Amino acid sequence: AGMRFFLQYVGCFFAFFSTGFLITSTWTDCWMVNADDSLEVSTKCRGLWWECVTNVFDGIQTCDEYDSIFAEHPVKLVLTRAMMITADILAGFGFFFLVLGLDCVKFLPDEPLIKLRICLVSGVTLLIAGLPGITGSVWYAIDVYVERSSLVFHNVFLGIQYKFGWSCWLGMAGSLGCFLSGALLTCCMYLFRETGSGRLHSAYSLRKGYSSAGTIVTNVHLPSSQTATAKMYAVDTRV
Repeated sequence: AGMRFFLQYVGCFFAFFSTGFLITSTWTDCWMVNADDSLEVSTKCRGLWWECVTNVFDGIQTCDEYDSIFAEHPVKLVLTRAMMITADILAGFGFFFLVLGLDCVKFLPDEPLIKLRICLVSGVTLLIAGLPGITGSVWYAIDVYVERSSLVFHNVFLGIQYKFGWSCWLGMAGSLGCFLSGALLTCCMYLFRETGSGRLHSAYSLRKGYSSAGTIVTNVHLPSSQTATAKMYAVDTRV
């Protein structure tokens, strides 16, 4: 039981921070950052929804939102948005289910097997959430790197060259955290589910055995009493 509690809390810890990392990376503006900081007087960051420029001297930040989501955007931007939003929703549901499955939460307190199954569902959901998250963030980072490398290879300098920023790193970390939390809740908790089922089955069989034994003792006792009484009446009759 102690190990099961430990796994639940460790999984909840990773799920909480992983969900936060994924949501933060989706809605922040530093998926791409200019690579030539020493030559610039401002830091330029591009996100999935807007682009911001920060002056390195006074720290003033100016942001420009992209066009409507119905406008034409690069395929990289559209697919990364879709995958990160999907990862956010799945991770949020996974964390919510995990909270309901914790033993310290007073939800279905008399149904330990159901709570374990809720933890398993949470683990599977977190594993699925990590897949679009890691795909979107890694694909975006590789695309930025390939684009920059091709410009350098062809000696093309456009004034600003980008590398992937901390928002992209945050998306990768959140996705890996979802994988880790999901693995803890599925692989490890499955063993405890089998053990718990066996214990409940053994307890049920033991109770059933006690009931059967009590019935047998009662059935044996009654005929014995009746036989002794009958013998006493027979002796009195003979006298």
